[in-house]
Amino acid sequence: MQLSDINFIKSLLSRHGFHFSKALGQNFIVDGSVCPKMAEYATAGGDFGVIEIGPGIGVLTRELSRCAKKVVAIELDSRLIPILKETLSDCDNTEVIYGDAMKLDLAKLIQEKFEGLRVCVCANLPYYITSPIIMGLLEKKLPLDNITVMVQKEAAERLCSAPGERDCGAVSASVSFYSEPEILFEVLRDSFLPPPKVDSAVISLKIRQKPPITPKDEAFFFKCVKAAFAQRRKTVANSVSATFKMDKQAVSKSLEGCGISPLSRAESLTLSELCRLSDALLELKKGQNL
Repeated sequence: MQLSDINFIKSLLSRHGFHFSKALGQNFIVDGSVCPKMAEYATAGGDFGVIEIGPGIGVLTRELSRCAKKVVAIELDSRLIPILKETLSDCDNTEVIYGDAMKLDLAKLIQEKFEGLRVCVCANLPYYITSPIIMGLLEKKLPLDNITVMVQKEAAERLCSAPGERDCGAVSASVSFYSEPEILFEVLRDSFLPPPKVDSAVISLKIRQKPPITPKDEAFFFKCVKAAFAQRRKTVANSVSATFKMDKQAVSKSLEGCGISPLSRAESLTLSELCRLSDALLELKKGQNL
């Protein structure tokens, strides 16, 4: 399979009458140097079962099949069925499931397909659903070793920005709670067919066995993180009080009580400080019966 040869790919797609869907954010990788590195990073150090989301025409899938014990690729676009049957015909350890990865019971899939194996996710994600897929995987607390994905470069920088850094946002803080994020390498836009308007980057999220902080109420912690970042140009006190409809003076006093300046902005807070913020607001909320 010459899946890094643009002429071969165009011929393959033409033969099957396939046309790219902008709605599905389809940009297929055609750079032969990218997918081997992604597969090696994802499966390094053990016998892995791999979940791939959005295999496209199977370029990354074939590399994963060489590195992993088993690969299950989840594809939403049914038009790719005959193409993947052709391109993966000699990959005996690979199975393609047609469905929406956002709706499938991935915990059940892992239990049924990967018994006795370490499990990871490796994918070239469509830009428009990058955060929902990543957060969906993390929030479900699936038994994953790592998530290795290619995303828009700007999204990679944001996702891997640590709490306390300027580019950090609510999603960044949540990613750091569940994993250890790292940008592995950049991928230029001409590595895709059709080429997107921006460059990409491959990131690794090494899943933490235990979060680095222990908030009193985990669900409320994430609500507080969203509230703190809801109005980035405002102070934490202003953003939180407006979002939760709490008295600003009471919020400011609670922040001061846990060692956080009410004039701080959310991006300046570390994960530990966000945890103290959450715990303080939880007590304030109980005290005001909100």
